[in-house]
Amino acid sequence: MRLFWIWLVFLMASWLCAFLPEVGGASPGELPWRLGSSAAFFAAFFIVPLFRGSPAMLFVTILVASICSIISLWPSSSSDLNPYALLVYSILAGKAVYRLSPVYAAMIGVVLTMGAMLPGMLGLTGFPWLYVGVYSLMLGFALTLFKFIASRYEETTARNETLLSEYRNMKRRLITEEQHARQEERAQVGRDIHDSVGHKLTALLMQLEMHRMQSDDRTAEVMQGLKVLANESLEDTRDAVRSLKQQETGGLPAIMGLLRRLESESLIRVTLTARHGALTAPLHNKQSIAVYRAVQEAMTNAMKHGSAREVHILFEAPGGGLFRFEVTNPCNRSRGAYAEGFGLKSMRERMEGAGGQLEIAQFDSQFIIRGTLNMSKP
Repeated sequence: MRLFWIWLVFLMASWLCAFLPEVGGASPGELPWRLGSSAAFFAAFFIVPLFRGSPAMLFVTILVASICSIISLWPSSSSDLNPYALLVYSILAGKAVYRLSPVYAAMIGVVLTMGAMLPGMLGLTGFPWLYVGVYSLMLGFALTLFKFIASRYEETTARNETLLSEYRNMKRRLITEEQHARQEERAQVGRDIHDSVGHKLTALLMQLEMHRMQSDDRTAEVMQGLKVLANESLEDTRDAVRSLKQQETGGLPAIMGLLRRLESESLIRVTLTARHGALTAPLHNKQSIAVYRAVQEAMTNAMKHGSAREVHILFEAPGGGLFRFEVTNPCNRSRGAYAEGFGLKSMRERMEGAGGQLEIAQFDSQFIIRGTLNMSKP
């Protein structure tokens, strides 16, 4: 947007410097067609972006703008040499090279070159035809080189983005595979402990109980102590097995894993901001699931109804007592007001069931989902 305004100011300054001297030295009969062609020039120049998808219409529009500029800046009999006209023609040539194919751009260049040469060839105040020819060749070479470099830059940028996306996907798959491998290893260790150590401790408890019942009082007391120790060891073993069967990560790290997977699978761009305390927020299992499902549903809505495949996510834990998240995505204002469907209603019910609240809003071109959880509630 800033570049557009810079080029607009540059064009207006060049046009005024080229047009005003010709209007000042023109006869009353020349003013109507000069002003009319000037208005047609600007109308054609500003509707050029509307025909980006139609090369033929784009060529016709720039051709009309070029012819109108030649008519508007045609030197009057009493005017002096006006170098700014050549500057306006150069801007049009640059636009043609940037927007059109080489053949169409060359045709526009020929028209502008002839428009700059004809006044001098007809005996009016104008540039020598040899000067215009050399200038046109140099400008054409420079613009062609610029188009080539710009095309190569765009290709390189697209290739780099593709490679970066593939690298991120490979890295995420590697992390996921490592997590699965660790989880399988932990589950296998848990099974081995349960089947081996747990079974042997159970057998030991049974033997101790049998010997206790067959012993005298003093020996039975010793056996009872050994039985208590063996029972405690069995409980510790069971706790270790249950711990190994649980997931390695929970809370916000699990949610971040969801974001990585969704970004990789759906090719959606995610901007994540985690403020102080959010990464270590002590969310219990129900709250983690509520945030997980809310973010998942928000990203699904963004992919279905958003105007761009882009999502901004904010996590924060102000004061340590609250956990807040916000999911924002661009939306199309022409769609009108949103209506809560099954997904949004389920998201609200799940957040309220976890002791929190959900706020859904649409402002201008942004769709916002905010959630708040009280971390003190179990």
